[in-house]
Amino acid sequence: MARPGIPTGVHVLLWREERVLLMRRAGTGFFDGLYSLPGGHVEEGESLRRAAIREMREELGVLLEENALDMLGVVHRRSDTNRIDFFLQTRRWQGTPVIAEPDKCDGLLWCDPSGLPDAMVPYIREALAAGEGPWIHEAGWP
Repeated sequence: MARPGIPTGVHVLLWREERVLLMRRAGTGFFDGLYSLPGGHVEEGESLRRAAIREMREELGVLLEENALDMLGVVHRRSDTNRIDFFLQTRRWQGTPVIAEPDKCDGLLWCDPSGLPDAMVPYIREALAAGEGPWIHEAGWP
């Protein structure tokens, strides 16, 4: 009997000094107008770190190495479906972050996690509030 898979996402905290890079979502139909972390879906046959590297290249035009990514935490959330999101972090990358997918993002913001904008994706806000990892957080469940 085939079992349905759980969509898996990966988000990356890019740290510069004590600020993390946020992206404002636009044109996707999913949390548009709200700030989030860069990231996306893990594709079939792709590791978390490989997915993070691919997403940072696609969304921000920056290059990461696998050994520069540290695991921070996991969010198991109820959204449109049952989802699992992994959070990784780094202070090392090559290039300058830019909006590489203007059809999905209309703003970048370096932000101190203690002063996040009001317009934030809720589970991202909760993940950033969880602090240093490792941690596991559940969101959206009754």
